[in-house]
Order: sequence, then structure tokens, then C-alpha cells
Amino acid sequence: MAEVTAVTDDTFNSLVLRADKPVLVDYWADWCAPCRQISPIIDELAGEFGDKLDFYKLDTNTNPRVPTEQGVLGLPTIQIFSAGQVVKSFTGGKTKAALIRAIEEFI
Repeated sequence: MAEVTAVTDDTFNSLVLRADKPVLVDYWADWCAPCRQISPIIDELAGEFGDKLDFYKLDTNTNPRVPTEQGVLGLPTIQIFSAGQVVKSFTGGKTKAALIRAIEEFI
């Protein structure tokens, strides 16, 4: 079963932008209640789709550079990258079904 891995300002380029397969990034913060609600859903999706998509979580409290560069204005924000480019972006809580539909567009 695939797991969600932490990504940082320092590792974002190598892990996300240079990835060989599509990547989902969950931008979160510990003070964000909707982030805590969506986190177990992201973990479940990593278990279901981890062979086709890499899953990362970026703590915006300790890594402010990448969210600024990627235009993240609210939390939680989920971005799907393909070939180093954002191909889908959501802000706010989402259902598991909505996230599955988005993922299936890119795998």
C-alpha cells in the first residue's frame, strides 16, 4: 500500500515537478480543520491509487515558499501535477468521490 509522503520547499522540485508520473499535493496546516478532515481521505486514496499517482503533503506552516510560488491562497488546497505542471487544483474540503473523479482524469 502506498503512503502519503511529506514534501518540503527544498524537495518540491525533485519530487513533484520532476516526477515521472502524475502527483497529488495536499497543502495543509495544523490549525486548519478542513485539512484535518480531508487528510484521512488523501491517505485512503494513496492506498488505492498509489501505483499510478504519487501523493505528497506539504505543511504550509514550515514551508511557505512553494505555496506562494504555486498561488495557494486557501487551505486545504489540492493540486494535481502532470509533467511538472498543475493540471487540476481545488481549494476547500472535497468528498472522496470528487477527488477520485479528478484523479481518474490523469491516470
